Amino acid sequence: MSVVLGILLLALSTAFLLWAPRFGGGVGRTIGTASLLTAVGSVVTLGNSLMQFLSWWRRRATPAPAPTSATIGTAKDILAGLVTQQWREETLLRSVSDPEPMPLPWRSTERRELVDHPEIIAKGTVAFPGTDVHIEDLARNFRALRCRRLVLLGGPGTGKTTLAVQLVLELLRTRRPEEHVPVLLSASRWDDRLYPRLQDWLAACLATDYPALRAEDLGPGIPETLVARGEVLPVIDGLDELPEHARAKMLTALNRSLCETDDLILTCRTEQFAESVEQLGDVLKATAVIEPQPMTPRAAADYLEACLPPVPHPAWPRVLDALRSGAAPALAEVSSTSLGLWLIRATYIAPRVDPAPLLELGRGSATELHDHLCDQLIPALVNARPPTDGPAQPFRPRHAWSPEQVGRWLTYLSQQLILREEDPRDMAWWHLARHSPSRPVRLWAGIVIGVVVGAVFALLTGVPLAGAALGLLSALAVVIVTGSWFTESPGHADFRLRGRLAELVPVLRDGVLVGALGALIGWLMAGPMWGTGVGLIAARNVGLLSGIGFVVVLGLIRWVEHPTTSATARSPRSTWQADRRLTVIRVISGLVVGLMGGAIGLEARLSPSVAIGGGLLLGLLFGLLLGSHHAWLAYNLTVPRLATKGRLPLRAMDFLDDAHRLGLLRTEGPYYQFRHIELQQHLARRRHERLQEETRDTAPLP
Repeated sequence: MSVVLGILLLALSTAFLLWAPRFGGGVGRTIGTASLLTAVGSVVTLGNSLMQFLSWWRRRATPAPAPTSATIGTAKDILAGLVTQQWREETLLRSVSDPEPMPLPWRSTERRELVDHPEIIAKGTVAFPGTDVHIEDLARNFRALRCRRLVLLGGPGTGKTTLAVQLVLELLRTRRPEEHVPVLLSASRWDDRLYPRLQDWLAACLATDYPALRAEDLGPGIPETLVARGEVLPVIDGLDELPEHARAKMLTALNRSLCETDDLILTCRTEQFAESVEQLGDVLKATAVIEPQPMTPRAAADYLEACLPPVPHPAWPRVLDALRSGAAPALAEVSSTSLGLWLIRATYIAPRVDPAPLLELGRGSATELHDHLCDQLIPALVNARPPTDGPAQPFRPRHAWSPEQVGRWLTYLSQQLILREEDPRDMAWWHLARHSPSRPVRLWAGIVIGVVVGAVFALLTGVPLAGAALGLLSALAVVIVTGSWFTESPGHADFRLRGRLAELVPVLRDGVLVGALGALIGWLMAGPMWGTGVGLIAARNVGLLSGIGFVVVLGLIRWVEHPTTSATARSPRSTWQADRRLTVIRVISGLVVGLMGGAIGLEARLSPSVAIGGGLLLGLLFGLLLGSHHAWLAYNLTVPRLATKGRLPLRAMDFLDDAHRLGLLRTEGPYYQFRHIELQQHLARRRHERLQEETRDTAPLP
């Protein structure tokens, strides 16, 4: 696309140059300056494509140095610190172990068809007896395994992910330097078509979620090196969220890729894991498999009683007695899982409301009780956690949303996730740009910018035809260049100078090359037609402005995009802010180049309004369009359209942050996810049922 834009700009610049002699005085000088500015834009755009090609060619021809043991150790320490920071913060928001861990017993599975031979898994007897699991004991038993591989099975809402997070933090807390670094990843992010090798997927996830590993001082290819050397313990959460064929492929890839010293932790629903093992015709090699035992009604009642305030609602003793005695079988079934206990806490204990419906529905169907709790969850959380007026608090939203709004917007997001074939759980703010067709947005953006540019230049120069030409070119540039914006990922900037000044040498070198290219084009455009003197002036102006413009707008932007070891594990908000900062940098850089163009226009005796105003406007457009990260701009072009249709609020990022604080969403690196897949499926199902009812209501009578 950049090559096409560069050719269009070059053609327009040539047309302006041929057109200028027809006008005299100020109009001719204005058209000549427009020719100069479009020539500069063409040179910078074509030079960018040329430098990218040369950079690719140099990387292809030069072998990368091998990392040292010290570098690997440093990278592991950085990764361990980032993972710890990430999941400690998330654990606080998920209220794990508050007020105490749920009394869910875990033990080795009794389904022999799902597990390898015991003597291969551990020396002596297989670990994980059927006792209540303390996380320290689980970590110790895991380290005692022959190959340190573990599968956590269980039904919906049994706390597999919570246990995996706790195990990751405990392994990190007690990690020795020679041990592998646990990293929790969602299985739904794996695309077997894009990453046939599991190692490639793990390395890509590390590079995306932890950009500090791509720091210049660590050397190239650190994520790939850590994975290739087995220094990462992949904790893959939610194998059941993959399609059936992909689950078996992942198990096959694991069996083929795991060496004797490679570790693994995997979570999956029991039935889906059994189906995949049967389809594969084999089990995960040397891997222990544990699953939870149903929580007894008495243990569930004791846990709920411990969560109650000192003076609970008068109906609670009756509810707990019915649960212990078996008089409420549906309540006993729902509360036998960690999800059911959390739903009861969130909807009836935290808001301190009358729990009588638990007693009534508890004698009926467990499905109806579960749906009732899911229906009450959003109103309960929103009403129990009003927005904070002071400093930010972990469990309090920052803005006021009604339960109806929260339910409607989350329902829309749940439906979008189900409709997508890839990443059925991960919600990224830059993915919102894919929730509606981009062509109308790009077309309207091009029209608006084209009209503004054309009108401003027509007013400044008094030449409507020149304004119309520049406006049309601006509109075409926006429509063409923004095509990739809606699929781009966000950028990350680093502004440190120390230890990185040497990286500016290639930037300056490329600027000199682009300046030379600009001087050549300026001479070829003006020299043969106007003589040597005019050709030299054009070569000087185009070359100088092109070289400096390339360095300021493109070279420095690429320089600040490099991550460093001070970078933290990225959160959704931090990636949003980082890409916004890159946009601001590009805008400022473009305005600087625009001022330089205005100075050249003043030298050509243009009026200050034409020179400075036109230069700033084109510089602004230049800064917005160039660069490789425009996710924040695409987000801002898309969200207003979604907001007018009631699908999301205009402050979509604020809403997602508050849904996270309310406990409805969780974060995994730069992604949001529904805290429980069951809630996501419940909301999507409710929306589907409402659409069916509306269809029946509007259907014509027979």
